[in-house]
Amino acid sequence: MKLKKNTHTIKSVQVSTHRLHGPVFVGVIIALLLTLLLEALDQTIVGTALPKIIADLQGFDRYTWVVNAYLLATTAMIPIVGKLSDLFGRKWFLVIGVMLFLLGSALCGLAQTMNQLIAFRAMQGLGSGIGLALVMTIVGDIFPPVERARWQSILSSVYGFANLIGPTLGGWLADHGPLLGTLVTETTRWRWIFYINLPIGLLALVILLLCLPIDISERSQDRISWAAVRGIDFTGALLVATATICLLLGLTWGGDASYGWQNTQVIVILAIAGILYLLFLFTELKVADPIVPLDLFRNQVFTAASLLNLLQGMVLLGLTIYLPLFLQGVLGVSATNSGALLTPMLVSATVVALFAGFASSILKRYQWIAVAGAIVMGAGVFLLTQMTPSTSLLLATISMLIAGIGMGVFLSIAPLAAQNALPRTQFGVGMAAARYMGQLGPTLGVALVGTVVNSSLSSELARRLPASTIKHLTPAGIKLATDTQALVNPAYQAKVIEMLQRHAVEQAANHLSPGPAQQAALQVQHLLSQVFEILRLSLAVALQHGFWTIFILCGATLLMTFFLKDVPMTASSPAVDKPETVLADPQSSSIQ
Repeated sequence: MKLKKNTHTIKSVQVSTHRLHGPVFVGVIIALLLTLLLEALDQTIVGTALPKIIADLQGFDRYTWVVNAYLLATTAMIPIVGKLSDLFGRKWFLVIGVMLFLLGSALCGLAQTMNQLIAFRAMQGLGSGIGLALVMTIVGDIFPPVERARWQSILSSVYGFANLIGPTLGGWLADHGPLLGTLVTETTRWRWIFYINLPIGLLALVILLLCLPIDISERSQDRISWAAVRGIDFTGALLVATATICLLLGLTWGGDASYGWQNTQVIVILAIAGILYLLFLFTELKVADPIVPLDLFRNQVFTAASLLNLLQGMVLLGLTIYLPLFLQGVLGVSATNSGALLTPMLVSATVVALFAGFASSILKRYQWIAVAGAIVMGAGVFLLTQMTPSTSLLLATISMLIAGIGMGVFLSIAPLAAQNALPRTQFGVGMAAARYMGQLGPTLGVALVGTVVNSSLSSELARRLPASTIKHLTPAGIKLATDTQALVNPAYQAKVIEMLQRHAVEQAANHLSPGPAQQAALQVQHLLSQVFEILRLSLAVALQHGFWTIFILCGATLLMTFFLKDVPMTASSPAVDKPETVLADPQSSSIQ
């Protein structure tokens, strides 16, 4: 391969140099906030209602697919729509995204089977992917670099708001949502978690149609023509979408105890994902106008910001998934109270994201803010690695609060740095690529931390459980008793005790008198209390190892911040007006 001048010239025919003012400006900001709220709320509201959905539609074996179908469609759509919006403009793609999300929401509310619900959740995910790719990109179109940080922070605060109200709202709607004739009955109140999107989305849609200018962004095509459509990199789009789906499926299945990383199905689909990504890279190097220009990653600042998005997603979801397990399974906190204990971490992350954005606007710099955030985040996670079964709830809350403060920095700084390093003509594709990395992060994080936790838990249980206990309770009984549900679900624990006691009594009654049979039941209860305590101690050690894994990710985050060099924030993007301020101009060359 050799470097040569890019022979494919992009001609900008739409230049958005005007600023929005008055009611139009207010309308666009409200529409963007509502669009983000749709997606943010959906990520938090559905989980608490899932048990009710399963009870009504059945299909427990497809439980996780209600979430996974949405995630797969969202992530696969992001890089594609980013490029298309650079070619043909943002407005109509965002309008289509909101319409898709609304249609998917309405159909989810009407779903009569689990398969229908999963299919309609995928439709929702397609709409969500379009919105996630374009909202922050439009912020870059509207505001000069010096103002972007504060507005991106304000819009990002929607996620904090959704984290606060989403779980509670989802549970309330599933239990107490109003009846609506045959559409919503006593057993289908859960449908309101999808119907609630309709008024929010319709309001956003109307405002977008009325207020968002068609020429809000620079674009390389003034109209959709056959020649323009023929020039789209459909092969690259298909490859990256398929590779993404295969990767996320492989990671999801690999982290599932019912599959495991040595499962043939997992190995094959991950291998297919790797091959497809290689084919995608080869295609992008050859086509004239790639769906994801690899030149972007020659820009050190953009690459560092994208990797920070990836690492941040890994850390955030790793903590969000496994901290409740520690609080409930090790410290014995109820599910409701564990949610309350997590709230300070989530709130602090949201508040700090706002302050970090405003601080970078004032200082016109962001690198040392990012360095400080990585150090604080690492300090908080280090404190989490020191937690034991005797840790006080106050210390656990303080540790989570410190970690949340550090994480909040990257919610605003990473997108800002990525966008500030891009020319306006690549805002769409660049921000989509950065967002794509952010979407992969959570799945990678849960897979990595989950593998460490599951492996450590198995090792600890094998080391701590006495052979006599295993023999007396039988391997099948031990498998039931060492499921972590026994620590977080009192009903499950009681069911296991009752089941194994009944089995012991039946075995004893077949050979002995009723007296020894009753003794057998008491002995089983005594042994199970020991097993549950061993499980609690083993889980504490396994989660410590998981938190150490997250701490290593925090170290990688700190390292990456040193590559996040400051690009001066000026009245307009330096990547357009002063290409020399960017470490490597993404448009200067291509790899052939």
